[in-house]
Amino acid sequence: MTAAQRDALGRLLSRYRFSPAAPRRYAPLHLEIGSGNGDNALELASRCAALEVIAAEVHRPGIGHTLLEIERRALRNLSVYDGDAVELLRACPAAMFDAIYVFFPDPWPKSRHHKRRLLNAELLELLATRLKRHGRLFCATDDADYARHIMTALAALATWENLAGTGKFAPRPRQRVVTRFEGRARAAGRTVYEVIAAPHDCAAPA
Repeated sequence: MTAAQRDALGRLLSRYRFSPAAPRRYAPLHLEIGSGNGDNALELASRCAALEVIAAEVHRPGIGHTLLEIERRALRNLSVYDGDAVELLRACPAAMFDAIYVFFPDPWPKSRHHKRRLLNAELLELLATRLKRHGRLFCATDDADYARHIMTALAALATWENLAGTGKFAPRPRQRVVTRFEGRARAAGRTVYEVIAAPHDCAAPA
């Protein structure tokens, strides 16, 4: 952690920390789980002033970097959540989010660690209830096994529809920035797998 990031955590975290109980302006609400340094959330908030964006991350240097950029860009529509995103989702009311992003979560490649993977059936069921009707879940991974795992989990749940079609991956969304992590994956020749899904109406009441 740099001195500037540490300073940002002390000065800015309480100002920009998201709370489900806090009043907010009327706007579409987007959540990124595992926002890293905040590159994607910062770009989204900078480009779309009509959106409210939440960057959820536990890595404190990443939070510090995001806070510094919020301050530098004078963004009023981006907040951070510095804790377990699952706890955040459980604290939020149903049908709260218009979009949820999960980009390049830890694939936990060893079989004995698969239970630690973020995108599992339990979380997907929870996400389905937190998205609004017509909401979208955007996922990306450069791990082929994890991509198949996500696809299989979605197909097994009646609450979700794969918008690219059963068993198919989606084209890369043009609005997502290429982060340093994704750039390294591309440079190494790894394929990036995209999943875009929507909850069925029965799972996401209006």
